[in-house]
Amino acid sequence: MSQKRNIFEEVAEPGARTVTPRTGTIDQGRGGARRGVRLWLMILFALVVVMIAVGGLTRLTDSGLSITEWRPITGAVPPMNAADWQAEFDKYKQIDEFRIQNQWMELDDFKVIYWWEWGHRQLGRVIGLVWAVGFLGFAVARNIPPGWTGRLFLVGALGGVQGAIGWWMVSSGVTQGEGATDVASYRLAVHLGLAFAILGVLAWYVFLLGRPERELLQARRAKETRLFGLSTGLLHFAFLQILIGALVAGIDAGRSYTDWPLMGGQVIPPNPMLLEPAWRNLFENPGLVQFIHRVTGYLLLGFGIVVWLKGRRSAHEATRFAFNATMAVLALQIVLGIVTVLYAAPWQVAILHQLLAVVLWVLILRARFLSAYPIATSLRGRSA
Repeated sequence: MSQKRNIFEEVAEPGARTVTPRTGTIDQGRGGARRGVRLWLMILFALVVVMIAVGGLTRLTDSGLSITEWRPITGAVPPMNAADWQAEFDKYKQIDEFRIQNQWMELDDFKVIYWWEWGHRQLGRVIGLVWAVGFLGFAVARNIPPGWTGRLFLVGALGGVQGAIGWWMVSSGVTQGEGATDVASYRLAVHLGLAFAILGVLAWYVFLLGRPERELLQARRAKETRLFGLSTGLLHFAFLQILIGALVAGIDAGRSYTDWPLMGGQVIPPNPMLLEPAWRNLFENPGLVQFIHRVTGYLLLGFGIVVWLKGRRSAHEATRFAFNATMAVLALQIVLGIVTVLYAAPWQVAILHQLLAVVLWVLILRARFLSAYPIATSLRGRSA
């Protein structure tokens, strides 16, 4: 007669392997891929930051029109001998920038500005190559996390569009007989704006991949909706100021008035409506464009204070710290902007002003991210 078995008794045959239930299945098989993809995106992020800096220096050294053709493939090879250098210089001599303002240049002077522009374009090629190798590598290895293929492809697509816009911008200054000595400021604004948009997409993806999927799902339930909305508004406001800053750079408006807080001894600079039709003054009148940039900066600071006051009351320590950091850098950026004006925008200060805008941009994104996905903390201050 067989013995009765307890309903909780292990019924597996002796020697049989016990299967342990797995936990965390929502992230199962994604951990390594998420870390690898995140590292790859961080490399791209760093390269885009360098690209923005090199682009700014190319603009500040008036080097952007030194290469008069768009050759995405063959342009990767610089002039290799004296004949090649002379041919490139001869092409540059045909455009208005040389004829109007750079007739003093000799070949050695031309080489300096050529290397700046070639380096800028070459860096763009490197970024494209890093993206392509990474994307194809992860795709072939089937290591792209579920739902991320389209997002990662978007990064490459935006980079391709940026390359085309870069030439669209440069072509506006490569003219003969039209009197252009710089690229169109409108196109410069589009070019810089897209660079910051790409940077923002990369940063957001890095933030998302920095935490497990299950943690993000849980954190989203604690989303601080009001704070998220305010930080989104601050992000848009900062982006507008970046575009206006590009207009300032495009027409060298930062050097038009070097007194502060007044401009030429007045609240509103002299001759604010000098150009016809009147709307052109908003974009092409150096005094008025600098004035708009100043006023927008003041308004951005005011709105930033409102957002910061809300953010510092967050229940989450990491979120409060993010908004405190954003406010500190925003205040520093305003001060640096004033210094840039007072010293007539020397390239050392101007490029620092641009790079600090990158830091501020990322900090606003970080604060916004933590508003949407707060990090829960225990009563002892440790992450829950």
